[in-house]
Amino acid sequence: MQIRPIEEPEIQPLGELIVSAYSSQGPLSGEYAETLRDVASRVREASVLVAVNGDGRVLGGVTYVDSPDNVYAEFTAPDDSAFRMLAVDPTNQGGGVGRALVEAVIERARQDGKRRLTLLTAPWMEAAHRLYARLGFVPAPELDKVVESGLRLRGFALELDDPANDKG
Repeated sequence: MQIRPIEEPEIQPLGELIVSAYSSQGPLSGEYAETLRDVASRVREASVLVAVNGDGRVLGGVTYVDSPDNVYAEFTAPDDSAFRMLAVDPTNQGGGVGRALVEAVIERARQDGKRRLTLLTAPWMEAAHRLYARLGFVPAPELDKVVESGLRLRGFALELDDPANDKG
């Protein structure tokens, strides 16, 4: 498996994979499904990484956001960063793809000199919560957010300057 920046022919397949992965966790509104599917917009504004197998098939992807000025930012501190829309093909979940993608964004945030890496997640994404905990993320209630639909998202953060959080 290789983690790298997305290439143009992978944009549409990643969008479909993300919708599939998220809808396997519960129903999606049509509007949110279109947001998830719109990888092309994220590529223009942020860094999108993919996990690909030896045959080049996309196994998963994630969007890394490095600035509070970014349209995809859900944080305000200049020394924070975040990742969004982490997804793994449902047929590959549990095989280390999600962990590899999160480790790649942790490394990217460290290279960018960020102090903290944050994320928001739905309450029912318990497998993801366990992964984040294993990698040193802790609940960050100050980041919790209620979106327009009324869904309450849970915030998690990883302090990057804490040596105890070097889980690589």
